[in-house]
Amino acid sequence: MGKKGGKRHLKRKPAPKSWPIHRKEFVWAPRPIPGPHPISNCIPLTLLVREILGFAKTRKEAKIIVSQGKLRVDGRIRREERFPAGLMDLIHIPEIKATYRILPSRKGLMLHPTAENEVDFKLCRIENKTNVKGGHVQLNLHDGTNLLFRTEDSQIPEGETYETLNTLKIGVPNQEILEYIKLVNGAYALITGGKNAGQHGKIVAIEEKPGQKRRELLVTIEDKKGGQCQTILDYIFVVGSAAPEISLPEVK
Repeated sequence: MGKKGGKRHLKRKPAPKSWPIHRKEFVWAPRPIPGPHPISNCIPLTLLVREILGFAKTRKEAKIIVSQGKLRVDGRIRREERFPAGLMDLIHIPEIKATYRILPSRKGLMLHPTAENEVDFKLCRIENKTNVKGGHVQLNLHDGTNLLFRTEDSQIPEGETYETLNTLKIGVPNQEILEYIKLVNGAYALITGGKNAGQHGKIVAIEEKPGQKRRELLVTIEDKKGGQCQTILDYIFVVGSAAPEISLPEVK
């Protein structure tokens, strides 16, 4: 009889490079359950508690902490120890009155302390836009969220004004759209992948070539000190029109 379903185990050596874990200290690593983020771009909550925050020494201790509802992801209590928390997700710990945002860095995903005026919203990139039955428009965001814009009769739905790879500022946990940020020259962007992951600055150029896929276009980013780096458009995450809407770590 053939195997049914996906794998339920994961060894540390082939685990995603974005995980801040020791590869040879132990054999096994917790495999995240299917959720809003892919396995290559998320961290299970048990690793956040044990490896990054240092609140537990063993997986059993981390599992108890998570099961007691002491962690909130985007304003909602998550009790599953293998729940995948990913890019731009807010991790709130009420007992210590601390909130962190998951951001990219050269060493993988990291937790960055969040200011009090930033805990009520998150930034989501529009990955896809589709037309569904009834002429409605649905936006598919990078964190697995789907926003549906309904239309009445022949009116143009509100969702037609949004374009892919642009960013939405969304309130948590009510998912109300607060602001729409376009990916254009002069916008402030964060690099989420490649060798320049974690770098951020203003977009100074987007090189368009005939016949080339949009996500593979070359983008030039300039930081506050005047240094420049390049990456592809698929690794660009706009975080502000002229200045970042969220606090970002200093890059050496």
